[in-house]
Amino acid sequence: MPRYEYRNLQPIPQAEKTFLSWLEKLDQEFSIPDVEHRSIVVRNTLHELYLGRPFTDPSPSAPVAEQALVHNFDPRNATLEPEYYGDVDAQKYVERKPLIWFWMMYDRSPLGLNHWLGFRVRAMIAKHVLKHIGKNVKIFHGVEVSYGYNLTIEDTSVIHKYVLLDDRGEIIVREGISISDYANIYSHDHDLNDGMIVTNRRTEIGPRARITYHSTVMSGVRVQEHGLLGSMGVATKDIDPFTIAVGIPAKPVKVKSIAPQPAGAAKDSK
Repeated sequence: MPRYEYRNLQPIPQAEKTFLSWLEKLDQEFSIPDVEHRSIVVRNTLHELYLGRPFTDPSPSAPVAEQALVHNFDPRNATLEPEYYGDVDAQKYVERKPLIWFWMMYDRSPLGLNHWLGFRVRAMIAKHVLKHIGKNVKIFHGVEVSYGYNLTIEDTSVIHKYVLLDDRGEIIVREGISISDYANIYSHDHDLNDGMIVTNRRTEIGPRARITYHSTVMSGVRVQEHGLLGSMGVATKDIDPFTIAVGIPAKPVKVKSIAPQPAGAAKDSK
């Protein structure tokens, strides 16, 4: 069976220069932790991305919908679900909220589906939002985090599109992980009788494990080294090393035999 490496693709030189210059500028601005500063940078940048012109306050004579759109670019005028949670560290979250808002809105912008640029934009933002992000991490569009400050993603991991990383407790994504499209990773659960009673637990994936399409890892579960959760599966208990688990709830069905990989082998297959 053939093994296919990923191709190396590049934008044209002029565009690459523009992209990298824009990234460097944003990285410098986001390095300043002041909430007001970050909010203004995000507001102005989103205005340029969506409307193609520098920010100006909306004119009172402009259509009300246009005024609402411009106001909505400012993260100070938006609320996100995690900031309603009673256990949020308000100080940590408020510093990150403008960048999380930018992450979400960038993904929905005309630039959001450009993978070459998007991998770099999200890695840059994650550096300022997450507890830790390693080297050569690829995050596709539509990925959502909760607090950010309880999330660790180690080297060479790949998070595919529309994944939910609910780090309300803590999530640790170890080296070389692949999390496929529409998967959900949780780190909290609710009392059966009173939904306002929440228990936070650490959820850990890997190293070199795979969480496949539309599957869910519940709070406190550990998917151990080279473990694999099958498509649509729900992991309610730990998955042992080199073990494939499938179903709802997921149960072990096979132990993998792992052949040595060539040096530099890609680790981001779905």
